[in-house]
Amino acid sequence: GINLSGLLLAGGITGIIIGFALQNIVANLVSGIFLAIERPVKIGDGISLGSVTGIVEDVNIFSTIIRTYDGLFVRVPNSTVFTSNITNYTAHVARRFEYVVGIRYSDDAQKAIEIIKKVIEEHPFALKKPEPQVFVDSLGDNSVNIVVRVWAPSQEWYSVKMDLLWKIKTRLEENGIQIPFPQRVVWFANDLQLRTPQPRPGEGPESKN
Repeated sequence: GINLSGLLLAGGITGIIIGFALQNIVANLVSGIFLAIERPVKIGDGISLGSVTGIVEDVNIFSTIIRTYDGLFVRVPNSTVFTSNITNYTAHVARRFEYVVGIRYSDDAQKAIEIIKKVIEEHPFALKKPEPQVFVDSLGDNSVNIVVRVWAPSQEWYSVKMDLLWKIKTRLEENGIQIPFPQRVVWFANDLQLRTPQPRPGEGPESKN
């Protein structure tokens, strides 16, 4: 008779291997279907997915292609996309940015706030609604800290943020308001007395005669 045990063993091993391979394929396929229904990301969105940040270039049935800001293309299996936390930077039409502007204690904080508001008002991509916020947030060791919060269109967010920061800096300097350097005030417990160094032997004025 024919010994079928070897064939059955080989077939079983092959079936296990195919099963594991199909498991990943089916998982990506099902995840792709759910992504198509839910649509958490779409082509052109700027997203962060795990350690990958960039622009979505393609969403197909098995994987999602992301172009990083360095120009690299990363293929992410849809099962990973579906089960990961996704940060979508462009899903909303507007996005807010914030920075802290420190000025000297001797400068007029109210004047600085008015200057910053004027710079924001003049920028074509700084949104009026939601309204920008400019206010004194804290009194730091070296500066009065003014918080600036501005909304901009998501597609222009980065360029508006960089442009406004530079314009605020230059406009404040034009009006005599400066960003301070770190400073320290040192107090001595006793009156500071300067000691005049005594000349060494042979170095006095009389030694030159």
